[in-house]
Amino acid sequence: MKLLFILDPLSSLKPEKDTSLAIMRELARRGHELFVAEQTDLVIRDTTVSVHCKKFSFTQNGAAWYSIVPSKILTLLDFAVVMMRKDPPVDMEYIYSTYLLELAQQQGATVLNRPQSVRDWNEKLSVTQFPQFVPPLLVTRQMQLIRDFLAEHGDIVVKPLDGMGGAGIFRIKKDDPNIGVILETSTKFEQQLVIAQRYLPEIKQGDKRILMINGEPVPYCLARIPKPGETRGNLAAGGTGVAQLLSSRDLQIANAIGPTLRERGLFLVGLDVIGDYLTEINVTSPTCMVEIAAQTDCDPAALFVDALERLAA
Repeated sequence: MKLLFILDPLSSLKPEKDTSLAIMRELARRGHELFVAEQTDLVIRDTTVSVHCKKFSFTQNGAAWYSIVPSKILTLLDFAVVMMRKDPPVDMEYIYSTYLLELAQQQGATVLNRPQSVRDWNEKLSVTQFPQFVPPLLVTRQMQLIRDFLAEHGDIVVKPLDGMGGAGIFRIKKDDPNIGVILETSTKFEQQLVIAQRYLPEIKQGDKRILMINGEPVPYCLARIPKPGETRGNLAAGGTGVAQLLSSRDLQIANAIGPTLRERGLFLVGLDVIGDYLTEINVTSPTCMVEIAAQTDCDPAALFVDALERLAA
């Protein structure tokens, strides 16, 4: 197969831990042909969606871990599969990219994850579609409502709707002397929506990332355990990843959500679970494949490529 990956700049990727690269390595091992591009390389010529892409291969030359060969402009129909794997934020440029990718899909290209679903599926708000698994939460711009929510629960977490890697997340206790400035910062003086959730002490045992491949859970999750003195378990915030078999509750959540993900064309998804609660559904560029593979006999990248080959067939 010939595959296109739309990524962040290659120079910004970490080859020892990047999930996109783990998938690409497995594809290369099986003899598939890889091309890369950034979202700025997408164009519409006449009415056809095309891309300025580069042929990609892995090398073994120390710091030069890849080589690229510029290609002529190709249409997205020239690829068996197009993978959109650019990190958030989902800003207007990202939204514009989904419009182009959606047009390509309408013209017959296979694009994963489905562009319309990625555009419609906010990673923080989407949990409200599954109320049976959601902790007490509040979505608002109004600081007084957040203060009331804090008074009710005593200990809450406030986070932006467009963040990643733990950026912009605050834990607030009702006796915190900085409540005012935190809420002003988070809501930008009531001009920006935020989500507040009751603090879940189970975070100390890890914020579990459950990978879903075409609606099916990978048998192991990665529990991201906060470092001492930290609330956030995100690996980008210094958390430690510990691979674990899915619990019965994890499987209950994954199996309930899986059919909806498959129906909406969300082929690779990361569910975030703390204790018994679903806290986020990540659809842009979920990670943690490398860490799970390093600690278990399970290779999520191989499972992903298996499913991708079945889909393409």
